[in-house]
Amino acid sequence: MAKLYFYYSSMNAGKSTSLLQSSYNYKERGMNTLILAPDFDDRYGVGRVTSRIGLEARATAFGKADNLFDIVSACCADDPLHCVLIDEAQFLTKKQVFQLGEVTDELEIPVLAYGIRTDFQGEPFEGSGYLLAWADNLIELKAICHCGRKATMVVRLDENGNAVTEGSQVEIGGNDRYISMCRKHFRKNFYREMVDETQKARIARVVGAVS
Repeated sequence: MAKLYFYYSSMNAGKSTSLLQSSYNYKERGMNTLILAPDFDDRYGVGRVTSRIGLEARATAFGKADNLFDIVSACCADDPLHCVLIDEAQFLTKKQVFQLGEVTDELEIPVLAYGIRTDFQGEPFEGSGYLLAWADNLIELKAICHCGRKATMVVRLDENGNAVTEGSQVEIGGNDRYISMCRKHFRKNFYREMVDETQKARIARVVGAVS
């Protein structure tokens, strides 16, 4: 029975590497795969999935208005398709997540979606939110914060290395623009003014109690 899988994490957890490895495993056994990637992710060229360790593969680019069920159906019209893999799945729309469910339920093709759970403000992406709700299996891929804890959040950095707190949810970038952190350090960086005020209030209470 085909299932919809969602592999989620913060950045730099090896999502693209895992996707490419899964696709290779199918092809090594003589099976066909279809890799889908958002058409606006042009860091390494449109229609390409590239990992940090140098692995890469061609992908079929799709836009927000595209029907993924129709794309998959057209691809398996002549040759059997054994697995569909989605890179940067956080950018899917609600309708497209629903369509991926149709791929597994109606076409009996497993779908492996890989994406980030939350944006730089700690808010869920549309695609990730519905994948978390509708996927059959949820698998967390772990990244590491600079403190050694598990990194679950993503921080967008400005040119001075400070956390950006406002802006468009979607801004393509790599390690020069984003860094993964644990919740503790995300809170200290993104909510730094609030944290500073809280710490000042605590110090004032301690000083007042001592005096």
